[in-house]
Amino acid sequence: MSKLTSNLANIKNQIAACSPSNHNVQLLAVSKTKPLDMIREAYHSGQRLFGENYVQEAIEKIQSASDLTEIEWHLIGPLQSNKTKQVAEHFDWVQSIDRFKIAQRLNDQRPDNLPVLNVCIQVNISNEASKSGLTSEAVCELAAQISALPNLRLRGIMAIPAKTKDEQELDQAFSQLFEIYKNLQQEYSSVDTLSMGMSQDMAQAIKNGSTMVRIGSAIFGQRT
Repeated sequence: MSKLTSNLANIKNQIAACSPSNHNVQLLAVSKTKPLDMIREAYHSGQRLFGENYVQEAIEKIQSASDLTEIEWHLIGPLQSNKTKQVAEHFDWVQSIDRFKIAQRLNDQRPDNLPVLNVCIQVNISNEASKSGLTSEAVCELAAQISALPNLRLRGIMAIPAKTKDEQELDQAFSQLFEIYKNLQQEYSSVDTLSMGMSQDMAQAIKNGSTMVRIGSAIFGQRT
């Protein structure tokens, strides 16, 4: 068994160990900056969901991996309006929607021959100036706008809380995100995704209701 395959199995075991029996948590393998051969290896080891941050790098991978018919590509990085057409034409999910202009462009540019584009609203739960995302108060308005767009499907929210060693502070951020998620679920039947938690806080995120964790270096190794 290769190191990557072993890492992947280990992460999946960790997810299973800290997930309640009635709670399904998906693993999104963050493959940004990683070569296609590593993505292929992960795919052939059973991984299907892959997250990318950089549009141009991702498009090259997506086109080269067209033979991997069950793969699902998620954009998890910021999206500029001049790149929405490429994203609308190639990705399955966009988790980083933080303004209506981007959502509108993705809707208008989604090809008719593709399924609707799954989207999450990015929430800046810690109100960090260095991060993208909406304030929690602004989520409902954008959710209503997205729900009216026929080529998009609102699936939930994504967030990256501020780094902290204070577990209580992190629990509070995760708990706030879960409340936003549950409120959206009451309004929209399509909402089923709370994308929160990475390598260092995965267990806490799952404890607080995460349905999707985003793991990169623990699978693929540190970036060079």
